[in-house]
Amino acid sequence: MDFSFSEEQRLLRDSLASFLADTYSFEARRKAIATEAGWRPEIWRALAQDLGVLGAALPEELGGLGGGPVDNLVVMQALGQALVVEPYLETVVIGAGLLKRIDSPAAKAAVEQIIAGELITTLAWGEPTSRYDPADVSTTARRDGAGWRLDGRKAVVSAAPWASKLLVTARTSGARREGQGISLFLVGKDAPGVTLRDYPTVDGRRAAEITLDGVMLGADALLGQEGQALPGIEATLDEARAALCAEALGVMGEMVRQTVDYAKQRRQFGHAIADFQVLQHRMVDMFIRQEQSVSMTYMATLKLDLPPLERARAVSAAKAHVGRACTAVGQAAVQVHGGIGLTEELALSHYFKRAAMIEQALGSSDFHLRRYEMLDRSGELEAVG
Repeated sequence: MDFSFSEEQRLLRDSLASFLADTYSFEARRKAIATEAGWRPEIWRALAQDLGVLGAALPEELGGLGGGPVDNLVVMQALGQALVVEPYLETVVIGAGLLKRIDSPAAKAAVEQIIAGELITTLAWGEPTSRYDPADVSTTARRDGAGWRLDGRKAVVSAAPWASKLLVTARTSGARREGQGISLFLVGKDAPGVTLRDYPTVDGRRAAEITLDGVMLGADALLGQEGQALPGIEATLDEARAALCAEALGVMGEMVRQTVDYAKQRRQFGHAIADFQVLQHRMVDMFIRQEQSVSMTYMATLKLDLPPLERARAVSAAKAHVGRACTAVGQAAVQVHGGIGLTEELALSHYFKRAAMIEQALGSSDFHLRRYEMLDRSGELEAVG
């Protein structure tokens, strides 16, 4: 396999890194997440209109630049390095990634709006009892005249406070946890019957608990074929897991760099603590885990176009490894820094929190180890729940 980036991908990486270096300092980020909004819409507009980043990984026929998962890797690693909170993962990787699979005017229009920076959306798929299983859907969608009525709850919907429209999974037929019968709907966040309880997450982002109580939708709110949404959702979530691994590379890389720099400056007993062999070994272990994660992430990204079983196995292997690496690298970084490593004023503590959230997002390391084992044993993606 070829792990080298194309010239276009290198230009994308360098231009995005330069932009973030100029506009996304740690102090600017701290001020933004402390505001009521919790983010900076002007950064989102710049990513869309000035850099064209939001369309880099999307097909040309939808207004994108014709890239793919590797372009998402490049972008997400840069966003992780700068600790960006704006919802690229939720809106572009997941939202547009799911919509591009659907052949309908509404889906096409939504992707074009996302690329232009005019629409922020997020996928409301998790429920209070679903535990990372996209087939575990209790939210219902029932026909009501020519349209639909939605009822149910969605839990920990990342970036929902910033979204104007929600992609909502609902069961139109079948029993709970059954793969068939899950449909996808585009729902305005301000639609009657939609209630959000917003809250900040530990890593400075925003999420919401969503209640759908008799939400009335038109017939055109259904995206794709009724009851057939699950395969596309599973493929999109695997793409998002690979993208999360790429973000983790940027986060871990910064924790390694900041820890090495600190160890060279901090002095004990007349020497920089970087001279102490036990700390040298610890920092080498951090670097090795980060480099192993690079290989696992690249491999999973390049396998996203393979058949579902092979794709899922590669992604779960990568997510399990990267999640554990996030924990180990983060803990080692804090230990080398000492008590200051957990202070709000130090950037490292924010990288540590984001690494902890990445380990849990879209399936913890333990979940993906079990998923990998079940895929290996059953040979069927549908058997995993």
